[in-house]
Amino acid sequence: MLSGSAPKQMDLSATQILSRNAGNLAARKIWLPKLLYDCLPYFYLAAGVSAFFATLYISAWFWVLPHYLLFSAACLHLAFHIFRRRRKNTSANQSIADRDSRSC
Repeated sequence: MLSGSAPKQMDLSATQILSRNAGNLAARKIWLPKLLYDCLPYFYLAAGVSAFFATLYISAWFWVLPHYLLFSAACLHLAFHIFRRRRKNTSANQSIADRDSRSC
């Protein structure tokens, strides 16, 4: 005899859809206005340098200081990474343009 208190089968499709959408959101390209796109590495650079120098004025260093240093290191790393990728892309585009102009 089956009792009526047995748990029903859960529909996991809503959870699966939510996790799939979250994965797509993280991997989706974001299009920024040109001015914001050009200012982004300078923002990261300024945020990293200011966070690094803010560590000099922290009185309660025991728990805040590592967070400031990690944040400043992450911002500086991001700024240099963006600078390097943009320079690589512009130099590659420049070399292609030079090669095309010489072939004509």
